[in-house]
Amino acid sequence: MLAVTLASSWAAKPSTLSGDYVEVRTCNVYAGTCFVNGEMGLAGKEGILAWSIRHGDWKGVALGGLNVVAVVATEDTLGDQKLHPRDGKAVVFLDARANAEQKEALLDFVRTQGGRLVSELVEIKTGAVKIERDNPSDPVSVTVAAAGLVEISTLGLSGQKPPCGSPEVYYPPLTDVKDARVGFTSYASYQGSSLNRKWEITSVFAAFVGTFAL
Repeated sequence: MLAVTLASSWAAKPSTLSGDYVEVRTCNVYAGTCFVNGEMGLAGKEGILAWSIRHGDWKGVALGGLNVVAVVATEDTLGDQKLHPRDGKAVVFLDARANAEQKEALLDFVRTQGGRLVSELVEIKTGAVKIERDNPSDPVSVTVAAAGLVEISTLGLSGQKPPCGSPEVYYPPLTDVKDARVGFTSYASYQGSSLNRKWEITSVFAAFVGTFAL
């Protein structure tokens, strides 16, 4: 019903939102070329995009204090969406604290920010969605949890040794992010059934943590 309602209810209104963003993929985004080439076409076909909205509204609907997560899956490695866009299937987790109007606004926000990655929404779930910064001294230390099906734990790169020679940021974030920093993914998983695949990764340079302002 939400998807149908959106088609007719959203007029062009100015949006002013800001907050935190976390992203994890099932491949290294920070590594030497030899390592990344070894994963290409085999890994990185899935991702989790999480937004924690601190302030503002989306098309006239106040969303400050709410969170939303999109889990996406494609048929090939997720690279640079601007140069090589992928069409994806997605499950979206809406914050249970949102009212009906806010849920519609959150979904419209995700479809706008996710673009083709969320072109096919296979499920929309409402539940507890938490995105928390864990350590003031480590801006990349974040935990994410959504409805008991999504879990992320990231850290900064200090003390972590990237694989394969001289590392570089090989893939950019999947959506518009400010001050994006590469994160070390201690743990990330999706345990839902709607995408016909589940995944769990540990100890991978697969995360970005940053902010957004629209």
